[in-house]
Amino acid sequence: MPELHVGERHWSVPAGSNLLDALNQAGVAVPYSCRAGSCHACLVRCRGDVEDKQPDALSPAQRQDGWRLACQCQVIGDVQVEAFDPLRDGLSAQVTAADWLNASVLRLRLQPERGLRYRAGQHLVLWAGQVARPYSLASLPQEDAFLEFHLDCRQPGQFSDAARRLAVGDPLRLGELRGGALHYDSDWQARPLWLLASGTGLGPLWGVLREALRHDHQGAIRVIHLAHDASGHYLAEPLAALAASHPNLTVELWTAAGLDAALAQLRVVSRQTLALLCGHPGSVEAFSKRLFLAGLPRNQLLADVFVPRG
Repeated sequence: MPELHVGERHWSVPAGSNLLDALNQAGVAVPYSCRAGSCHACLVRCRGDVEDKQPDALSPAQRQDGWRLACQCQVIGDVQVEAFDPLRDGLSAQVTAADWLNASVLRLRLQPERGLRYRAGQHLVLWAGQVARPYSLASLPQEDAFLEFHLDCRQPGQFSDAARRLAVGDPLRLGELRGGALHYDSDWQARPLWLLASGTGLGPLWGVLREALRHDHQGAIRVIHLAHDASGHYLAEPLAALAASHPNLTVELWTAAGLDAALAQLRVVSRQTLALLCGHPGSVEAFSKRLFLAGLPRNQLLADVFVPRG
């Protein structure tokens, strides 16, 4: 059986094991989110015999340095893995605000020890001790003086439990900044732009929306937020304020009870429309399917999914 080596530890795993699962099952904290090779949260450096299912997901330079996405690798032979150490490799940050936007969404604002260059829609891995979770940035670079995250704390979990106890001044560690499908391109300025989110998938799209407005986007912008019920529309007021001051922006607040009817009425007027989707996999799939049936080309749809941790 192949052996995994992490620091001074080594253990045997069945051939063909998923590298991410093999590491986490042995207590090596490798964060993950999408498990599809898009969020890059599970990046590890490794040497040895692994089969990479998505070799094009990383740059040639990253691969040359030994980096791999653990979720996309199968263990074939012995492998030496260097896991991310938040104390050694992470960036220190301090909590500057932790407040509740509704009963379940925690808005967390952090001040890193040094400036961080990022794009709206990207995400970071947050470390609370040895517990890590990737979260999308809701802040706007060059405008917000903090890093902002919207955390869904409805369900118990190691990180969400720790987040509930955070107070101003508490330290956290930041992992590497990750890419992701969501962004704004100034070349889109004249095209219709749709931003569809469920739950806290609205967080990164809040940043993308403000980036589009900062670039004086000329096309129509349509924001749709799906929540379980009306109380889940945690950014309803700031979205309404933006819509009141930008005639090309419309905001629609959907609830689960009316989802099927709302989707049935969804029409794509222009084939130049670009759609950015984010949230729970089921919601993103429902949005995607309806947009495709309505005539939106697949290459004009960008999506990030928030996969619940089991």
